[in-house]
Amino acid sequence: MKPEVDMLYGGRYRLKSRIAIGGMGEVWQAHDEIILRDVAIKILKPEYMGEPGFLERFRTEARHAAMVDHEGIANVYDYGEDGGSAYLVMELVPGDSLAKILERDKTMPVENVLDMVSQTARALHEAHLAGLVHRDVKPGNLLITPDGRVKITDFGIARVADQVSLTATGQVMGTVQYLSPEQATGKPATPATDIYSLGIVAYESLKGSRPFTGETQMAIAMAQINDAPPPLPEDIPESVALLVMMCLAKKPAARPENALALAEQAEALMANRPKRATRTRLITTHNPVVDTKTTVLETARNEDAAEAKPAAIWPWIAVIGALVLTSLVVLGAMFFGGQTKPTPSPTPSQSQTNSPSPTPTESATPSPTPTDPNTVVVLSSDIFGLNIDDATSYLESLGLVVQKFEGLEVANDDSRLLTVYDASPLGQLTKGSTISLVYYIPFANPDPNPNG
Repeated sequence: MKPEVDMLYGGRYRLKSRIAIGGMGEVWQAHDEIILRDVAIKILKPEYMGEPGFLERFRTEARHAAMVDHEGIANVYDYGEDGGSAYLVMELVPGDSLAKILERDKTMPVENVLDMVSQTARALHEAHLAGLVHRDVKPGNLLITPDGRVKITDFGIARVADQVSLTATGQVMGTVQYLSPEQATGKPATPATDIYSLGIVAYESLKGSRPFTGETQMAIAMAQINDAPPPLPEDIPESVALLVMMCLAKKPAARPENALALAEQAEALMANRPKRATRTRLITTHNPVVDTKTTVLETARNEDAAEAKPAAIWPWIAVIGALVLTSLVVLGAMFFGGQTKPTPSPTPSQSQTNSPSPTPTESATPSPTPTDPNTVVVLSSDIFGLNIDDATSYLESLGLVVQKFEGLEVANDDSRLLTVYDASPLGQLTKGSTISLVYYIPFANPDPNPNG
């Protein structure tokens, strides 16, 4: 029975308009005539009703989606079989799928992509906690509401961790353009599988194209297994590009630890991302006159200075201004209070008529050390270039939790091997919070042709 306008399913769901047509069936907007609300109803194609595997997959989607109650996952209300068709009744989510948005706009702003990654990862984390792996994260399964909320749909091929797969041994499940290397090689899907697929979605949203292409499905799958993703455009902040590339690591263990960690890293980048497209980081300059340090923003790495000369002027202006200010403070203190003698404590009568002078324990200039004992300050200059183990020990001694991520590959004799070159977040951090370190690793296959 082909779905048509005004058809009634289950004695209560009246079809109003078709929303989309997919591989397994059609999605319609319908009206629930019992509780008087609009819903989305997915109707399995009649030709699949005789296929036990497809029908079971449809029932599985209903059971799996109902396992997780999270605002980022579209609710499933009902399941039924009527008139030779099976149907799934779901929350009607206003807006478009990410697939339609990318088809129309090609790319999304960096902030929007980070927000999408954060929301999707948090919802996936809830599914993972329930033992559920989606296995088909792609733009078509991410709905974006007009106010920017993300809803994950289609748990049709999701799998509970301890459940026997519905597919035959070696059969690949998922959309090949978003397929993880482990899925492409027939290995079990894990939460890291969803992180990889979300990384592909983020890459496509930033660049306007997928990282792996080919003339056939098999060619694309082989590229997922063997090829490195092309770099993202240069105008994408380096820290954002690094996070996406972490998600696309071939080895699941090299990806973010879990979906929650991915969400938190995306949120940290949203909070710290500069308004300009250039990368910023904190640097510290030393004033030998009063033995203090001044923290300023550096707009580009030293190796990028040639490309950022106009922007690089401003940090130096800030440094010079800070030096002049601190020098004036010192000269004033020397003129009014003596060169080295501390100012005596004021008597009660003095304190009523004069402003209190600094005590000997007070510093003439602000200290970069936070006054809150539960916070610490971490600067890029503290850890960049350190061996990953040394940097980890240092940060753990400050009371921070360290996540280590394998980054760019270098030769075994490269002096940068195993040294830290990126971290997030930086600045003033609360003790017990997580900081992610990225470090150089050796080439996975330094000799691609060992037999000569």
